[in-house]
Amino acid sequence: MARMRLAHTLVLVATLASMGSAGAANTDPDWPCMQRKVPQLSLGQIWNGPELPATAKDWAKDARVSALVEAVAARRTPIAEAQKEIKDFATSLSAEQVAPKMTMLVQGMFDHMDAERSHVISGISRYAHKQLEMAAQLRKEASEVDALRAKADADPDEVERRTDQLNFATRIFTERVQSLTYVCDVPTIIEQRLYQLSKTVSETLVVKK
Repeated sequence: MARMRLAHTLVLVATLASMGSAGAANTDPDWPCMQRKVPQLSLGQIWNGPELPATAKDWAKDARVSALVEAVAARRTPIAEAQKEIKDFATSLSAEQVAPKMTMLVQGMFDHMDAERSHVISGISRYAHKQLEMAAQLRKEASEVDALRAKADADPDEVERRTDQLNFATRIFTERVQSLTYVCDVPTIIEQRLYQLSKTVSETLVVKK
C-alpha cells in the first residue's frame, strides 16, 4: 500500500511541477497562467468615448467621484448595481457638470482598477515562484523516499512516516495549484468589469447630450 501511494505521489509531483511552467510561454518565467500576462492596461482598451481632459486626473480631489470609484470598483458589488449607481450619479448632475464629472469618473475607475489589477498580477508571480520552489522540494523529498525504500534494511516505519509526510505536502501543493487556477482569472475579471463600467459612463454621456 505504501509503495502504491509513493508511486502515485511521484507521478503527481512530476505532473504538478510541469504545470508550474505551463503558462511560462509568456515572457515572464514566473507567470503560471494560461492567460497572457499584460502588466498594465491602456485607457484606449476600455474607453471608446471622447478624449479625457487633463482635469479628469483630479478625480481624487472630488469627494463624490472618489467615493463612487471605490463603490463601483469593488467586485463584491454586483455589476448591475454598480452600473445603476453610475446612472444615478449622472442623473443627479446638472447639464454643465455631466461631462467633467463623468470623465473624472472614467479616469478614476481606470486608475483605481488598473492599479488593483497590477497588484493582483504581481501577487500571482510571487505565488507561482513559491510553487516552483515547493515543486523542487517535493521532487527532492520524493527521490529521497524512493531511495530509502530501495534499501534492503529500510525501516518500514520510517518509510511509512516519510511517505505520509510527502503525501501531506503534495496535497497542500495541489490545493495551491487549484487556488491559482481561480486567481489567474482575476486580472481578466477586473478588466472586463472596468470595460463594462466605462461603457455605462459612455452611454450616460450620449443620453445626456
